[in-house]
Amino acid sequence: MLYPLIRPALFSLDPEDAHRFTLWGIDVAQRLGLLGLLPRAAGTPVQVMGIDFPNPVGLAAGLDKDGAHIDALAALGFGFIEIGTVTPRPQGGNPQPRLFRLPKAEALINRMGFNNLGVDNLVRNVVASGYKGVLGINIGKNKDTPNEHAVDDYLACLDKVYAHASYVTVNISSPNTQNLRELQKDEALDALLSAIKLRQSDLAQQHGKYVPVALKIAPDLDDAQIAAIAALLMMHRIDAVIATNTTISRDAVAGLPNADEAGGLSGAPVREASTRVIRALAHHLKNEVPIIGVGGILSGEHAREKIAAGASLVQVYSGLIYRGPELVRECVQALAR
Repeated sequence: MLYPLIRPALFSLDPEDAHRFTLWGIDVAQRLGLLGLLPRAAGTPVQVMGIDFPNPVGLAAGLDKDGAHIDALAALGFGFIEIGTVTPRPQGGNPQPRLFRLPKAEALINRMGFNNLGVDNLVRNVVASGYKGVLGINIGKNKDTPNEHAVDDYLACLDKVYAHASYVTVNISSPNTQNLRELQKDEALDALLSAIKLRQSDLAQQHGKYVPVALKIAPDLDDAQIAAIAALLMMHRIDAVIATNTTISRDAVAGLPNADEAGGLSGAPVREASTRVIRALAHHLKNEVPIIGVGGILSGEHAREKIAAGASLVQVYSGLIYRGPELVRECVQALAR
């Protein structure tokens, strides 16, 4: 209820400064026990990927790249938290400014570039947290790793996060690492998924537990590309697909301030594209691979739209910037009806 009063002050700050300040504030509120006073909706538990989720509304990757704020974010009522994207080695990301608001469109553009402190730091943060809920860890490749060696980066991350994750997401769809999306193409994706599944099998034996793997894809795919990806997901028995990441399209925000900035567009303008991909995936996957829907969710009704299109779970991020923690409760409530 307070967020609409706080938002103008946050929006007066540089977006990255506002991001850091907000996470600091949530941490403080959590330590003081204030987040426990937030109203909660009674969620409906759901089982996906063999995991029991207390409710189907999760936090998308990107907000807490290093897993430094897990406990505080979990106190906002999410059914699951996804941290990352994390890379094998620390990297600073792209030059600033690299995050832009488009308030009239309830959107963001970012070209962060997988800025993070590296996978070893993330694992330390996860171990230090008190969180016992469902935790996804989103992995990527370092910027200076050529695509022909990208699989090595993904496997290095998978090795280190496997024991600490409820599920692992392979991110090949960010537009902010040069040529990363090339890994979505047939031969490259086939090779990557084959290597990931082989390592997953080895790690399952080593750790005595099976940790599901999800693939995160872009909204800028045509029907033939979606069908090809769906076929590979089923062939390699990938445990889930996350649809979608940010878009490079600017059709929905043309003419708005900051609309021409390079990077991925998220928030309300990506909603229809994301839902289109979910619907197409659902058609091709025929319930063999569950879908996690993300993109443009700014209300409970939007969350229901993703589920109706074929998603089993949903995630939010940009909507939190515009709606605040109330969005989580509203989505949980909408999906419990």
